[in-house]
Amino acid sequence: MTALNASTLSEIGTRGDVAVPGYSPDERRIGIVHFGVGGFHRAHQAMYLDRLMNAGRDRDWAICGVGLLPGDSRMRDALTSQDGLYTLVTKAPDGTRDPRIVGSIAKYLFAPDDPEAVLAQMADPAVRIVSLTVTEGGYNYNPSTGEFQYGTEAVAADLSTRFDSAGAAAAGSAGEDGAGANTAHRAGHPRTMFGYVVEALRRRREAGVPPFTVMSCDNVRGNGDLAKQMILAYARRRDENGLHGDAPIADWLESEVAFPNCMVDRITPVTAPEDISRIASDYGIEDAWPVVSEDFVQWVLEDHFPAGRPAYEEAGVQMVEDVEPYELMKLRLLNCSHQAIAYFGLLLGLTYADEAAVDEHLAPFTRVLYMDHEGTPAVPEVPGIDLDAYKDELMARFANREVKDTLARLAAESSDRIPTWLVPVIQENLAAGRDVSASAAIVASWARYAEGTGENGEQWPVVDRLHDRVMAAAARHAVDPLAFLRDEELFGDLVQHDAFTTPYLHALEMLRSRGARALLTELVAG
Repeated sequence: MTALNASTLSEIGTRGDVAVPGYSPDERRIGIVHFGVGGFHRAHQAMYLDRLMNAGRDRDWAICGVGLLPGDSRMRDALTSQDGLYTLVTKAPDGTRDPRIVGSIAKYLFAPDDPEAVLAQMADPAVRIVSLTVTEGGYNYNPSTGEFQYGTEAVAADLSTRFDSAGAAAAGSAGEDGAGANTAHRAGHPRTMFGYVVEALRRRREAGVPPFTVMSCDNVRGNGDLAKQMILAYARRRDENGLHGDAPIADWLESEVAFPNCMVDRITPVTAPEDISRIASDYGIEDAWPVVSEDFVQWVLEDHFPAGRPAYEEAGVQMVEDVEPYELMKLRLLNCSHQAIAYFGLLLGLTYADEAAVDEHLAPFTRVLYMDHEGTPAVPEVPGIDLDAYKDELMARFANREVKDTLARLAAESSDRIPTWLVPVIQENLAAGRDVSASAAIVASWARYAEGTGENGEQWPVVDRLHDRVMAAAARHAVDPLAFLRDEELFGDLVQHDAFTTPYLHALEMLRSRGARALLTELVAG
């Protein structure tokens, strides 16, 4: 067994069964700081950069990963011990596996360990991109109103703390003695992505260093636009609180910092213990946190990088002027369809996405009733894309038995996903007078799933940032069947639309009385 690190790369490479970087880890120079290093980032953006580095390009664009949350300490330990290296195994439907060692992450910083090291790295002129995969909820906005949520604990703390260039704190707006939120964390340093990005930009401006580009890679519509809106809202409130002194930053940030939009796609399940064991047994590599993914990958990126960028187009990235058509196609067909199979699949007693994607009733419900009848009408014309072929390919990708993507993963954090992905489809179809029965059934399946108990008495953990709220609403179904829809932050005014509530109430009643199979059978037959 060979422990993965820089000193063992040559040994692993001589075996010939796992591709290793064609460059030395010593050649890497950091040009990108990335918040949110998880499986998807390592299977997607970091992989694309590794392609370029292997082609002899862009080795000055290596990544410094940053973790903010307590759970990120595990990634710190894994990547630090392995010199940023990790194994990526892609799995094709025919069983073909393609393993390689990816080397584009040169450093990992766990922000609570040394916040100043993170700020110093971001302020370095060599860093020209700060990228984000912080999940839909990481942008801290109300999906119904679109407004930034200033009262979130960590954000409120950052909004009441003054940071100077040395990282020391002064009394903020929390009170005359500087107490309040400022005392709840390490004095003088940010806790949030917003805090780090704005403070690093402030330091760069103060030092006469051009700003970096902020590149969001999350699954939200207009991810760059959203990142700009939320970061700007945070910066303006700090300006209003006098925390930037006589040099407010929001107007400068709005005019000088680029926020390109992009669409990203690669199904990447959570790494399971079996994946770690299989990499050890098949390839003799001891890797603390490898990544497995499907073999399909896509990245459509708006070409707006004033500070420069890697030659992404040479690695297969589609560089375009307008990302929105591709983005809506992916969000409204792939992501919403994942939600279609997630809750129904679990209610049917299934475990994996590949099982749900070939189920005799759930498959046609997803492919025809949702994708064709409701998802596609909400997708604009996409240059160069045959939507029917794209939808067929999606179902084939979902059915990839080699990937073993869990329905539990797809059902997690629903309060970030359904309002961001599916509710806009429902709203557009309602406004156009189109049918929303399939979408109503999907929302009802989430509501039934949020009750926390399956049809045979099985119980599952509802993983959601609004766990208590959604489960409390679901617990009231017997006395108020519309209780789940009354949360305006999640659903806006959908509860007021009979064209939605009528099929929703029918679907929920069927799910609670006769079960998911009976409802799907009825819908597909109809």
